[in-house]
Amino acid sequence: MNPTEQKTTVSEAVRKHKEFLFPAVATYYQEPVALVKGEGEYVWDDAGNKYLDCFGGVLTVSVGHANPTINAAIIEQVNKISHTSALYANENQSNLAEKLAEISPGNLKKSFFTSTGTEADDTAILAAKLATGRHEIIVLRHSYSGRSATALSSIGHSTWKPIASQVAGVVHAPAPYCYRCPFKLEYPSCDIACAKDIKEIIQTTTTGEIAAFMAEPILGVGGFIVPPPEYFGIAYEIAREHGGLCISDEVQTGWGRTGDKWFGIEQWNVTPDIMTSAKGMANGAPIGWTIATPEVADKFPGLTFATFGGNPVSTAAALAVIQLIEDEDLRTNCRIVGDYLYEQLCGLHERYDFIGDVRGKGLMQGIELVVDRKTKEPNPQAVLKVFEETKKQGVLIGKGGLYGNVIRTGMMLNSTKDNVDELIAALDKGFAMV
Repeated sequence: MNPTEQKTTVSEAVRKHKEFLFPAVATYYQEPVALVKGEGEYVWDDAGNKYLDCFGGVLTVSVGHANPTINAAIIEQVNKISHTSALYANENQSNLAEKLAEISPGNLKKSFFTSTGTEADDTAILAAKLATGRHEIIVLRHSYSGRSATALSSIGHSTWKPIASQVAGVVHAPAPYCYRCPFKLEYPSCDIACAKDIKEIIQTTTTGEIAAFMAEPILGVGGFIVPPPEYFGIAYEIAREHGGLCISDEVQTGWGRTGDKWFGIEQWNVTPDIMTSAKGMANGAPIGWTIATPEVADKFPGLTFATFGGNPVSTAAALAVIQLIEDEDLRTNCRIVGDYLYEQLCGLHERYDFIGDVRGKGLMQGIELVVDRKTKEPNPQAVLKVFEETKKQGVLIGKGGLYGNVIRTGMMLNSTKDNVDELIAALDKGFAMV
């Protein structure tokens, strides 16, 4: 089927979605898509239209839809036992925890499993408070942490914060957003002012002693904001000088997503005290994960519980994902294909003057659209136009940023350069419509 000749039918799934779900459960596109099938890098909707999935359920389908290796591990485990609860040990959970201690940086050793990235970040924040005996947390503007009360208070976007969500003790530092530097400076002459400002923030807006500094290595929902090379070295040092632990939120950046390394923070050559992840960890099976040094983990109270934490099915999927990434060297593939994607996006940047910035690492690449490159006025309407056209071309993409003006791509780790060419062709046609 020609991508521009897609079928359009009234979707019962979409109709019922609108009638029976909270309106807050938003969907993409003017005519929402109901997906019914996935295979590798492609998905199909309930009208029979085929799409190249370049967002992977928000960077969650990491090694392809219905991956036979991952599915086999899930099915085998379901046929054995599908739930035990955290009150019992199970082999998959123990083996996964052992493997994670092996591949995690530094002295990160002891894991706590939950079901979502929100729970993982909540666990990390609580662990930091318990380990330090302090309460205040430094987080970043333009960040995203989930949808619990603690996570919503940590988010650096007003658009994601309901009025009743606030928890005390969360302080927001400027984001390392070089394209829109909050200090109106330019890298590298800026002397990494955004990182150094954390010291004054601690000294003026907290008690002077903090529990933790928590940040995503690349700010995902914020629009794939990539900090400069020196940023985390400075930020971590300041946090530790003021008694804080360092938490790396790897919900989007983990599992080889940034290329070559297992975890995004490794690209900055620093080691966190606590690390979290979810999403691509199990290729879509629900799992959340918090890992900490023994010194931190051992101070967590002995009586705690997560009903679905360490579920044998989800942990079987995670073990299979990690093994597949190793066997097929997907971290290297992510870097090679990601570099190619970046080159092609830079080519589009040269052609279209409303593309203000192209940024990312590995296979998480963002394109920020503006009205004018000099003023950098955000252009969210252009994103919506591109969204509709790329959909017609049979390609699904994501979006983000505080202003809704960043196109986000999160292709599978086993994507190819041919997949990139298909994405670029669709984006080119979309940009031509702006």
